[in-house]
Amino acid sequence: MVRYGNSFSEPLPTIRTGAECTERYIPQLQGKKVGLLVNPTSRIGSRHLVDTLVALGVRPVRIFAPEHGFRGEAANGQKVSGGIDSLTGLTIISLYGKHYKPTPEELAGLDVVVFDIQDVGVRFYTYLSTLHYMMEACATANIPMMVLDRPNPNGHIVDGPVLQPAFRSFVGMHPIPMVHGMTLGELARMINGQRWLSTKDTCRLTVIPMDHYHHNRRYTPPVAPSPNLATPESVRLYPSLGWFEGTVMSMGRGTPYPFELIGAPWMKVGNHNFSPVDIPGKAINPPYKGLACRGFLLRDFANGYIDNINFIYLDWLLLSYGDCPNKAAFFTPFFDKLTGGTGLRDMVAAGKTADEIRASWQNDLDAFRKNREPYMLYSWTPEAGVMD
Repeated sequence: MVRYGNSFSEPLPTIRTGAECTERYIPQLQGKKVGLLVNPTSRIGSRHLVDTLVALGVRPVRIFAPEHGFRGEAANGQKVSGGIDSLTGLTIISLYGKHYKPTPEELAGLDVVVFDIQDVGVRFYTYLSTLHYMMEACATANIPMMVLDRPNPNGHIVDGPVLQPAFRSFVGMHPIPMVHGMTLGELARMINGQRWLSTKDTCRLTVIPMDHYHHNRRYTPPVAPSPNLATPESVRLYPSLGWFEGTVMSMGRGTPYPFELIGAPWMKVGNHNFSPVDIPGKAINPPYKGLACRGFLLRDFANGYIDNINFIYLDWLLLSYGDCPNKAAFFTPFFDKLTGGTGLRDMVAAGKTADEIRASWQNDLDAFRKNREPYMLYSWTPEAGVMD
């Protein structure tokens, strides 16, 4: 039996990702020249999507790589190189190097582009921006695009400030909340429907939906979505810790617990001591490298509390700001890009409480939830947490 809110029900059937529903899309790909926008999460069981397609008679001809690369070997923010994949012999084109959007020459000769990447449900996680730019390029080239949908492991949360247009960047391209509660398939539909592409025409989009998924279902990605989100705890904590990238705090990069802890050399409070170091493929010159830091290891908090709430946990941000001896330097300009405006930074500096801050964006959230309704593929119960 499983618990859902205050009630119990029979165990739910296993989620089938869009990629696993091969009967829905393989016939559409056979005989076509297929481009793939994929990474290490693009799997059906233990097998990469590339290998599955080949075994089923589909011949990929080109791979496009997002941040962290086709095989996930690049650290956060590290530029990704193109070239030839040593295992498949396929040409790899980087969309996180010299440019974010594929050129007409890079799309030339393709009949369709397939996107299959695991997301984590936070606006500034860059796979969404890469999806947007590929949709834009495909719309210009009149090439169909297919999205194989995957669960949002934070799909029960819709919270945070909505992006203001002046703060649009690669870490925030759409007027959606920081934690949006949508899958990338649903967001692709919304990008098309809201005419957020810069092109005259919309993308010729097909979304392959999942079976047995809804937004309150617990989902643990079987492959780490990125090098520093390597545990279920880090994925669940990311909506509440990701914005610390725009502060002088460490989020544990260069430790065994990236995005499971926060701290700094000057912190007076905390239950955990750590000293960041370089970790190839995960952390290059992490904040406070080699320095003794103090802070909070939040793994137990993630397992014991986060699943039962449907909002961003603001208290760590307020506590860290309050403990910082140089408050004028606590926020970096990147914080406003991540949060989509100056509002959150201003409210923290003004001493607003978590409840006051959260109340400030409720009208925008209500408008967003109404606006997204036509594009939703899966149900959502706002008052519920995560369902086992």
